[in-house]
Amino acid sequence: MVTKAFENVKPQLSYCGIWCGSCVVGNGTLKELTKRYDHIIRSHGVEKWGAEQQGFNGQEFVKALTLIQRIPLCPGCLKGGGATNCAIKACASTKTLSDCTECNEFMTCQNQQALHNVRTGAQKAGMMVKTEQETADQQQLLKQWTAELPKRFPYCFIFSDRCAH
Repeated sequence: MVTKAFENVKPQLSYCGIWCGSCVVGNGTLKELTKRYDHIIRSHGVEKWGAEQQGFNGQEFVKALTLIQRIPLCPGCLKGGGATNCAIKACASTKTLSDCTECNEFMTCQNQQALHNVRTGAQKAGMMVKTEQETADQQQLLKQWTAELPKRFPYCFIFSDRCAH
């Protein structure tokens, strides 16, 4: 599932410059992690006995993992995902730009604060974001980022075929 999800978002660089392939909601990592946690917890019965004395409620934890697994995979904003009311997406698509770094008004954009917030938040979360300084073409940039991604996801949830289990 993770590889299929990753392949779906791998070629997408969103309008704001975030690479969808580095997003745990779109690339399948979040679902895979919660599925694995759920399996471990249930197979060992941790939800029934584990850490109650430290305030851990295993039943609530399992419930939360189940809810997280229900979050649909994001297809990326270029394929209709992301926030429906995103002003950045609306502006860039109206101007027929691939991403905001191509815009002549990038530094004076009316969406500058929203763009800054989403890009900064994405970077803090470990996602890869194209900057106005990056001059490589999009395909080259995505190839470079794809090579770097296993370092950001050292437990290989995306690249499970490359990991020893």
